[in-house]
Amino acid sequence: MRVAVAFDHAGVPLQDVVREAVTAGGHEVVDLGVADDYPDVALTIGRAVATGEAQRGVLVCGSGAGVSVAASKLPGIRAACAHDHYTAAQCVTHDDCNVLCLGARVIGAEVARELVAAYVGARFSGEDRHVRRLGKVATMERDGLEASL
Repeated sequence: MRVAVAFDHAGVPLQDVVREAVTAGGHEVVDLGVADDYPDVALTIGRAVATGEAQRGVLVCGSGAGVSVAASKLPGIRAACAHDHYTAAQCVTHDDCNVLCLGARVIGAEVARELVAAYVGARFSGEDRHVRRLGKVATMERDGLEASL
């Protein structure tokens, strides 16, 4: 799997750890670099995932919140901020998330390594209840506030 990675200025301390964790899982890194502003890296990752250049992405800012908010505004992007193992894996198995967001000022290198490994190692379950819920999310993305669920 190709995994795009990008970092804002606050995410730089986790660059090497994130890249190493992706490759340690047997996946290819698509390094999209660093930008000062988190919306810039979120857009870069969103484009890579949406076009198929990468199947998933990892974004790192100071808290993980900024990149999560920005990336989730993009069509087809399901971004989740995770600072624990369960969420890093579950966001894929239940929610089919395609972008993991981490906070370099919240977690250290060892936790980041564990979270990226859990994320890239997880697969969407395809269970009916999760597919149904993702259909509702797709309707919300398409219809916005006018969505009827």
